[in-house]
Amino acid sequence: MPDYVVLFPADNEVEWEAASESERQATYDADLAFSQALKSRGGTISGGAALAPSSAARTITRSANGEVRVGHGPHRVSEEQLSGFFTVSCEDMDTLAEAAVDLLAGHPVIEIRLVEA
Repeated sequence: MPDYVVLFPADNEVEWEAASESERQATYDADLAFSQALKSRGGTISGGAALAPSSAARTITRSANGEVRVGHGPHRVSEEQLSGFFTVSCEDMDTLAEAAVDLLAGHPVIEIRLVEA
């Protein structure tokens, strides 16, 4: 069964930090609904995590002349940042996409990518 990564690339960190416990619980509930929908379609979640705020990130780049630079913060400054991911196994991308619709109750955008061997 193929492996995929389900990404949350447009979650707003400012909104998340300001959210009430019940607003955050709605996101967790959406994640649980996805887990159950995926399982009912024969898929499994094998991992995943919430990510620390992008302000705690380090970005490493190489300039045109080969100089390595380490920056503080995200690669691109934006309110929307990658906030977390799931690693899953599922029969095919279409089946996974059907289950992932449940995630829209807690995340504005879901991105699915096949893990290449």
